[in-house]
Amino acid sequence: MSKPDLSAGPLAGLRVLDLSTMLAGPYGATLLGDLGADVIKVESPYGDESRHLGPKRGEERGPYLSLNRSKRDIVLDLQQPDAQAVFARLAASADILVTNIREPALSKLGLDYEQVRRHRPDIIWIRVTAFGADGPYAGRPGIDFLAQGYTGVLTLNGAPEGEPVRTGFPAVDVMTSLLVSNAALAALRARELTGAGQRIEVSLLDALMHAQASSIGTYLATGDRPQRTGNRSLYFAPSGVYPTRDGKHVVITTPGEKFFAKVCRALGTDWDTDPRFHDIDARLANQDELDRVMAVHTRRFDREELVVRLIAADVLTAPINEVEDVIKDPQILHNRMIVPVEHPELGRIDVTGIPLHFYGTPVEVRKHPPMQGEHTRELLAELGYAQGEIDTLITSGLAADHLELRRQRSERRTRRAAERAPAS
Repeated sequence: MSKPDLSAGPLAGLRVLDLSTMLAGPYGATLLGDLGADVIKVESPYGDESRHLGPKRGEERGPYLSLNRSKRDIVLDLQQPDAQAVFARLAASADILVTNIREPALSKLGLDYEQVRRHRPDIIWIRVTAFGADGPYAGRPGIDFLAQGYTGVLTLNGAPEGEPVRTGFPAVDVMTSLLVSNAALAALRARELTGAGQRIEVSLLDALMHAQASSIGTYLATGDRPQRTGNRSLYFAPSGVYPTRDGKHVVITTPGEKFFAKVCRALGTDWDTDPRFHDIDARLANQDELDRVMAVHTRRFDREELVVRLIAADVLTAPINEVEDVIKDPQILHNRMIVPVEHPELGRIDVTGIPLHFYGTPVEVRKHPPMQGEHTRELLAELGYAQGEIDTLITSGLAADHLELRRQRSERRTRRAAERAPAS
C-alpha cells in the first residue's frame, strides 16, 4: 500500500463519514477535513438541520455554509434497507464515523457501533450526545443552551445584578467539536498500535464541565463559590470595559501590579500612589470609584487613538470590535482565519479558517461547503457502482443527487402554490 501524499495535509489518506447535524459533530468532522481527511457528509433527503435555519444566500443557509467546508456530500435514504446496503459499502471504506443521532433512530438506520463495525471492524466510531451515552439523562434531546443551564454557566455569565445570560456564540458546541477531532486523533494512534478501532462518546455536558476547571474546579478545591462578575475579575482590578470619546469601548485588564502602573503612565495619572488604588486589595475594595475615574480618562480619546496609546505602553488592551471590524482585523486576516472558497453556484464565499498552523504538513481549506447530494454520483462510482446502477439508485429514491433534490423541491413548491391558489 502506497503512503499518502501528506502535502494534502497530515490526515491525507483517511476517510471520515459525517452523519451528524447542526454544529458539534459536523464542525469536528470539518476540522478533520481541514487537516486533509476525505470527509464525506452523508445526509438524508431532508438534510442537515442547519440547511433549514438562518439567513439565506441563494439556495443555501448561512449556518450550514459556515460549518461544513472541506467535505463532499452524498444523500442516502437510510430508512430504506436497500440504501443501508449502499451505506455498508461506504462504511467499509471509512476510518472514522461521526454521528449525533439518538436511539432508537440510530439502530433503525443501521448506524450503531456494532452495526457499523460489521462493515469495518476497526472503525473509530464517535457519537455526540447532549448529556452522555448512559445515566439518568441519557436519551434526552439537548443543545448548547441546556448544557449551560445544567453546568451553571448561565449563573456565572452576565452582570452581577442582572439575570443569567447565555454565551453569545455556541461555545459548548464549538468546544465539543474540538473534543470530537481530538478523540479521533487519539483513537487513530491507538489503532495504529493495536489494530483495533473503538467506540467513543462525547457529550456537551462533559465538554462544558471540562471547560470550568477555573470555576467549578476552584470551588471543589477550596469551597470558594464562583460569582457572576460581568466584565470584572474576581482577583484583580481594574479589569473591564471602558468607554471612549467616539461612543465605542475598549477592554483594559491588569493581572499584576506592573500592568496597573503601565495603565497609569499611559493615561497620565498617579493612581498607583493613591492609597485607594496602590495595591490589588485596595483596588478591589474600591472598584466602583476606580472604574469611574478610569472611564473619565478613557473618554478623552477616540477608540483607535486610545488603543494605540495603550499598546505603546504595553498595556493589556483590545478594542471591542463590531462584526464589521472583526472581518477586517489585520491579525485575523494575517492568520488566515477568514479565507475565500469558490462555490459552484454562489461564487466566492468567505469562511472561517483553520486554527492550526502546520509547518511540516501544511493544512488549508480545500473544498467549499458542499451542496446537498453534490457528490452522490461521484462517490457511488468510487464505490464501484456502474452508471446504470447509479441511475437506478437515484430514480428509486435510495439515493439522491443535487439535481434530483432540486427537481423534487421545485415540484413541492409548485404543488404548494397550487394548493394555496384560490378556486376559480
